[in-house]
Amino acid sequence: MFGRVKPLEAILATAEKKSLQRSLGGFQLMLFGIGCVIGTGIFVLTAAGAQKAGPGLLLAFAIAGAVCIVAALCYAEVASMIPVAGSAYTYSYATMGEFLAWTVGWGLIMEYAIAASAVSVGWSGYFTGTILNEFLGIHLPAYLTAGPLALGGHVGGFINLPALIIALLVTGLLIIGTSESAKFNAVLVAVKVTALTAFVVLTVPEANLDHFNPFLPAGVFGGFGTGVGAVGAAATMFFAYVGFDAVSTAAEETRNPQRNVPLGLIGSLLFCTVFYILVAAGAIGAIGGQPIMGVDGAPLHTGSAELARQCAMPEHAAALVCSNEPLAHVLRQIGFSSIGNML
Repeated sequence: MFGRVKPLEAILATAEKKSLQRSLGGFQLMLFGIGCVIGTGIFVLTAAGAQKAGPGLLLAFAIAGAVCIVAALCYAEVASMIPVAGSAYTYSYATMGEFLAWTVGWGLIMEYAIAASAVSVGWSGYFTGTILNEFLGIHLPAYLTAGPLALGGHVGGFINLPALIIALLVTGLLIIGTSESAKFNAVLVAVKVTALTAFVVLTVPEANLDHFNPFLPAGVFGGFGTGVGAVGAAATMFFAYVGFDAVSTAAEETRNPQRNVPLGLIGSLLFCTVFYILVAAGAIGAIGGQPIMGVDGAPLHTGSAELARQCAMPEHAAALVCSNEPLAHVLRQIGFSSIGNML
C-alpha cells in the first residue's frame, strides 16, 4: 500500500480507453487558467492584504506569484510526462505509491472544497448586497445569507442560499461537458478581465504617489509569527492564485499537452500576477492603503475585534483596509459609484 505504484504504461493505457476528446489548445488552457485564478480573491482580499502590508501589497502579489510559478513549473514538467487527468493524484500514484496518492487526492478535494466555498460565499455577498439589495430592492432574511458559524462579530444564520445555488449551477455546467464549460469560461474571463481593466483605467489616473509612502510600513517579514509584512500578506494573497493547478487536470483533453499544458500554466500565472499588481497599485494609489496600527506600532490583525472597533470610527470609514468590498469601495470613493456597484 505504501510502496505500490501504478506503472506509467498502465496509466497511459487507461487514459487511451477513455472517451475524453483532446479539444483544448494552448490559448484555451491559458483562458481556463485565468478563469480559475481570477476570482473572489482579488475582489475581497485586497483590503486584508493592505492591512498586513500597506502599499507593500504590490510586493506581496509578486512574491505569491513567484511561488506559484515555481510550483507551476513542476506541474508543467510532470503533466508533459503524464498527460492524463488526475493532476497531483495521478502523478503521486505513478511515482510515490498508493497511500501518498490517496493522501494527495483527499488534500486536493479539501483544497477545492474550501476554495469553492470561499468563492461562493464571496459571490453571495456581492450578489445580495449589490444586485438584490441596491438594484432590485430585494432583501433576503439574514438566516438565508450566512452559515451557522458566527465570526468577527457577525451573527450566524441557517444557510447561505445564494452561495449554495451558484455552486450547484457551476457544478451542473461542468457535468455538461468540457467544451461547453470552456466556452462559458471564456465568456467569464472576458467579463472579469474587462471589469478589472476598467478598474485600473479609472484608478491609475487618480493615483497619488504620497499614498505609497511608506511602502513597507510593517517591513518585508513583519516579525516572526506576526503574519504581517509583505511576506505575511503574500501568504494571504496566495489564495488569489488558487486554481492554477487545475490546468494540469485538463491534460487528457488537450491537444499536444507537452507544449500546451506548460503554456497554459505559466502564461496564465504571469498574466494574473501582472494584472493583480496593477489592480493593487490602482486601489492604493487612488485612496491609500496604509494599515491601521495598534498601540505596539504593528498592524492590527485582520478580523480582530480591535480592528473592527477602529474601522467603526468616522476617521477610518473611508479606509481601504476597512472595506468588505474593496475594489467597489475604491471606485465609489473616487466618484464612480455606479461602476463600483456593477463591479
